[in-house]
Amino acid sequence: MLEVHNLHVSSENKPILNGVSLKIKPGEIHALMGPNGSGKSSLSLALMGHPRYQITSGKITLDGKNITHLTPDKRAKAGLFLAMQYPIAVPGVSVANFLRTSVRNLKGEVNTAEFVKSLKGEMSQLKIDESFASRPINDGFSGGEKKKMEVLQLSILQPRYAVLDETDSGLDVDALKLVAEGIKKVRGTQLGILLITHYQRILKYIRPDYVHILVEGKIIKTGDYLLAQVIERAGYNKV
Repeated sequence: MLEVHNLHVSSENKPILNGVSLKIKPGEIHALMGPNGSGKSSLSLALMGHPRYQITSGKITLDGKNITHLTPDKRAKAGLFLAMQYPIAVPGVSVANFLRTSVRNLKGEVNTAEFVKSLKGEMSQLKIDESFASRPINDGFSGGEKKKMEVLQLSILQPRYAVLDETDSGLDVDALKLVAEGIKKVRGTQLGILLITHYQRILKYIRPDYVHILVEGKIIKTGDYLLAQVIERAGYNKV
């Protein structure tokens, strides 16, 4: 499982997370909700090893291995994946080359024909035009296209655990359904997911096993899907 043990995180000497603990087993979906500025995205970046976020105490373990001080590439090789809230553009690097290189670095040599077949199939599922394979990744993409690309990476790389930071933001209803179906298809019984969101709308398509409420850098309440419905109706002040 992916375990976060009493994690305290600071950025530029400012405390952001104040003792976060989570346990995510393979096949489980955990939704993390909270008001703006509560530390949700900071948690996602700290989990992936962003150098701006210093872990001052606590630890992160993945399938029993302490990854607290590993670099992001080593965390990825251990099986952790992050879909970023604001995916960056990489001019000059095509989607196909980026993904093929990523798979090779994570899993070893790649059969080119099998990779191309798999990539085309996954792009078709997400209704991404094949022409995007040769375009620079996220360069000139709309917000919705960037979020689809994050799910495409998830489906191609097949990690053990995925942190999805506001993958639903900027999506219209049709795109939201496609992205949700893509996530459910990849999930299977083995992928553990931490789904960070402001709203309940994606949770209507991807029902979580657990819902956690993060306020001021600390999880103040955990429940099931009904907790998300309470938040939708009454807001965080009623938790």
